[in-house]
Amino acid sequence: MSNQSVSQRLHDSLYRIITETESGKRLPSEPVLARQLGVSRATLREAMRTFEAQGLIRRKQGSGTYVTHPSTVIKTGLETLESLETIARRYGLEVTLGEWRMECRPSTPDECQALQLEEGCEVISVTRVMHAEGRPAAFLVDVLPRDVMSPEEINLNFTGSVLDMLLARGDLNLVSSRTEINAATADVEVARALGIQRGDVLLHFIAYLYASNGRVVDYSHSYFLPGYFQFHVVRRIGRPAVRAGDQPDHNVSGED
Repeated sequence: MSNQSVSQRLHDSLYRIITETESGKRLPSEPVLARQLGVSRATLREAMRTFEAQGLIRRKQGSGTYVTHPSTVIKTGLETLESLETIARRYGLEVTLGEWRMECRPSTPDECQALQLEEGCEVISVTRVMHAEGRPAAFLVDVLPRDVMSPEEINLNFTGSVLDMLLARGDLNLVSSRTEINAATADVEVARALGIQRGDVLLHFIAYLYASNGRVVDYSHSYFLPGYFQFHVVRRIGRPAVRAGDQPDHNVSGED
């Protein structure tokens, strides 16, 4: 039997086990599963990464691997900037604020560059975990210049979205956001917050929020667990530029 067919058989068998297991229940241990499926633990672990990336299972350090079947998947475009809470409400998905913290501290070199600040300027950092259906789904970090928002304002009004707070104020005239989208591996802090293992793959957004005067007023990092979110972009069709001296070819049939 070819390697491809062995791999496909393993994938199909593992998928059947996962789909037949109730959401929230723990799968058999790796040695038991590997023996049941007739493969090595290393081969099993590689196959399980595929389903983990799809959000169908989640590994918890020292506890085991659990099945997760989100009842609702957010499928949204990225053309318009909206908070996670706003998007979730549109899809009827309950998103709640988990553990969060705010701190005033000196900016890092990376934050100085992103926010166009001088070295050592103070910033406010807001870090939190967002839960979907009672489980961690996203880890969000917003960093703002100290003069954009006060700690008192955040403590009084924060419910999970810095963007929604800024929009509600209406004094900054927010106009655009530039977002970089990458695949990233979870570091210790993110893995602990989301209940996953260090090195697990996440979708990572790095965003710069601009006011009308060109100032970056919010620099954010967002880490999303696969399974709850499917993002897409609608793009226009580009047309090749016609170079000087070129003539449009109207004789597509080859006839005179």
